[in-house]
Amino acid sequence: MASEIGDQTRRDAIGGDENVTAGAGLGSIGRSGDGGFGGRGIYVISVAAELAGMHPQTLRVYERRGLLEPNRTGGGSRRYSDHDLARLRRIAELTDAGLNIEGVRRVIELEAELAELRAELERERELARAREKEIHRHYRRDLVPLSQAVVHVKSVQLRR
Repeated sequence: MASEIGDQTRRDAIGGDENVTAGAGLGSIGRSGDGGFGGRGIYVISVAAELAGMHPQTLRVYERRGLLEPNRTGGGSRRYSDHDLARLRRIAELTDAGLNIEGVRRVIELEAELAELRAELERERELARAREKEIHRHYRRDLVPLSQAVVHVKSVQLRR
């Protein structure tokens, strides 16, 4: 049922104003920019509020507090994306767990920072693997490994 409502809402919203501009960004808690419906603002505030299970005024408060930055049309109307709706669901989870707005903002910032650090760590791991392969390619192949070397041992008599 919710999927049907979301599909119908997409069709209604897309048929409207195509002149939607992306928000200025939120730094570490910014938007996804995935290019599909996820980052494109297609829902008007009343539809987004209904899909998120919140009052439209709550969305305005979250925007004023810096938790959310919807896209804007040329005329200044808000347009919410699927990414914004996912963020609203995350905000609802955190407030239901007892966090206040500032706590929610900090958790979202830390989650974004963690994701960035994980991505950086993965890039560094890939770089280390590439360097290791490069080092292995430069090994001298004419050297005989110690385990295969022939060792001549002279007999030594032991005195008792």
